[in-house]
Amino acid sequence: ELPENWTDTRETLLEGMLFSLKYMGMTLVEQPKGEELSAAAVKRIVATAKASGKKLQKVTLKVSPRGIVLNDSGTNELIENVSIYRISYCTADKIHDKVFAYIAQNQLNENLECHAFLCTKRKMAQAVTLTVAQAFKIAFEFWQAAKEEKEKRERSILEGEGTSSPSSEAPAHPDASAATGNLLDLEDPAKSPLTSSTNSPHVDNSMFGPSSSVNNNVVWEMDDGLDEAFSRLAQSRTNPHVLDTGLTAQDIQSAETLSPVDWNKIDSNTGEKDDLFMF
Repeated sequence: ELPENWTDTRETLLEGMLFSLKYMGMTLVEQPKGEELSAAAVKRIVATAKASGKKLQKVTLKVSPRGIVLNDSGTNELIENVSIYRISYCTADKIHDKVFAYIAQNQLNENLECHAFLCTKRKMAQAVTLTVAQAFKIAFEFWQAAKEEKEKRERSILEGEGTSSPSSEAPAHPDASAATGNLLDLEDPAKSPLTSSTNSPHVDNSMFGPSSSVNNNVVWEMDDGLDEAFSRLAQSRTNPHVLDTGLTAQDIQSAETLSPVDWNKIDSNTGEKDDLFMF
């Protein structure tokens, strides 16, 4: 269920919401979701972090419908860029209640990885979880629109081929692809969210959101590999258009008491200690 201020949240999410956290580490998991699965993974990550005795890395986590972008807070160096379509689960851990964790499929080897982050408060962990879930909802809407538009184009091409002479069949496919271009590219952080083609001059690259249309229908296109990955993950979800989270209704209500703009300001002046041994 979405908060009452969802419209405001949506606008903020399109630009990307920033959270200052501490990266605890990653471990491989066998399944794409599950509270017990993620709890066991977080337990392993916490134990490894404690055993290392090292200070946790301060990071900035940017959440948008494109996915999660992780940067080192000190150097601003890119650590991780994971597409929202590869994220299958996120949660505020029940035992280590200041820990936010998500499970995602690795882009290179397709392993399922659980990444964990230390937050300043439980409410912060809940807020990050809710934000990722809401970003997923927007991304799913974009994906559905792209899928429907792609199917409509393919039907149109097939119908056109059925009535065309052989000599006119060849340009049908290039024209169809040129009309949309690859408008949704979520894999490469260096690319802008939208890439317009020469036949789509009205695409606004300044914000993550479709502004190009064909017959009043928003046009989106995505990489086939991503499409397949997202389809597989969607099938494993309890409700395909909602990202599974470990949040209860009470958790969500607690996180919603904060304005989205304030979510990343919780206890920003907290001391430097990592609290790893205070769990």
